[in-house]
Amino acid sequence: MADKRVFLSLPRLSGEEQKYIQKALTDNWITSGGPNVNDFENDLKAYHGNDVFVAALNSGTSAIHLALILLKVKSGDEVICQSMTFSASANPVLYQGGTPVFVDSEKETWNICPERLEIAIKARIAKGKKPKAIIAVHLYGMPYKVDEIHAIADKYGIPVIEDSAEALGSHYKGKKCGTFGTFGIFSFNGNKIITTSSGGALITNSQQIKEKAIFYATQSKDEAVHYQHSEIGYNYRMSNVCAGIGRGQMEILNSNLESKKQIHSFYVDLFKHINEVAVFENINSDYDSNYWLSTILIEPTQNINRDILLQAFEEANIESRPLWKPMHLQPLFCNYPYYGDKVSEDLFNKGLCLPSGTNLTDSEKARIKTVISKLFKNS
Repeated sequence: MADKRVFLSLPRLSGEEQKYIQKALTDNWITSGGPNVNDFENDLKAYHGNDVFVAALNSGTSAIHLALILLKVKSGDEVICQSMTFSASANPVLYQGGTPVFVDSEKETWNICPERLEIAIKARIAKGKKPKAIIAVHLYGMPYKVDEIHAIADKYGIPVIEDSAEALGSHYKGKKCGTFGTFGIFSFNGNKIITTSSGGALITNSQQIKEKAIFYATQSKDEAVHYQHSEIGYNYRMSNVCAGIGRGQMEILNSNLESKKQIHSFYVDLFKHINEVAVFENINSDYDSNYWLSTILIEPTQNINRDILLQAFEEANIESRPLWKPMHLQPLFCNYPYYGDKVSEDLFNKGLCLPSGTNLTDSEKARIKTVISKLFKNS
């Protein structure tokens, strides 16, 4: 009988989710919005500081889309986006009829390269196309180079949408990720630090802008007795049931973050004597990643590379996954402007995401260790 599959990152329940879900059912409030949504927003607001305002939505993608709408990105406008990311970072630019302009990563944080960012901005301005926004991503929970990126953004007067989909609980210089940009966004998909089954949030420093985001997210219904609409609206609000899951998940957010760091430490110890493998880590004390997924780079040799390790895990019924394939290499985006060399391509070719779920057991860790020991002993 085959061993039970070890998954990349399954959610862990607190046991309190059902209480909040039951309240939604008892109140007969199972549609979008509602008391759980309001309370979940307040939980997130309290966690990130009372100077932020939170709109709970049905996905992180919705949050990016609304941020672009609120920044008045329209057809023909250009938006700079980190190339190495999930496609949801860039797709909303196309929703607005805009043009994504992709920028390569730097090698330390794997995030958008400040040098290449400024080159891209200057080049687009020279073409008469000043970018309307920058979408910068905290990849795998690792903060991007906040000081450098925001200095460049401020220099050219370009707002930053801070894609913190993977970075809930990460910090840069003691400040929580998601609170640096004009907008911050989070995802609560099933594999994230906490989940609402599906869901996301938009973070802003303005109550008025939050209310405008919710207006758009609830079909842009004007204040009238009848249904009246003067602007395009969207069905993007989080449901009261999903928010109930989120309320229960907030009760274990800190323990989930601690578990992620313990898993990261397990991999650091596992690979410490294997020269071909480098575990992705904070570059200095300014950075505090949540280590949403523990990731590694495998320097290829005659006997070992990323794909060989991936296959070895698969044969042991253990899920692993390559890093995000850069957007400028994707069929959908390959004809859009790109500024960079091959840093993100190299990361993609060498990188692997390892099982990182907060419910990873000791026996599952032992199975992972066995695969590594056998493979690198044989190599």
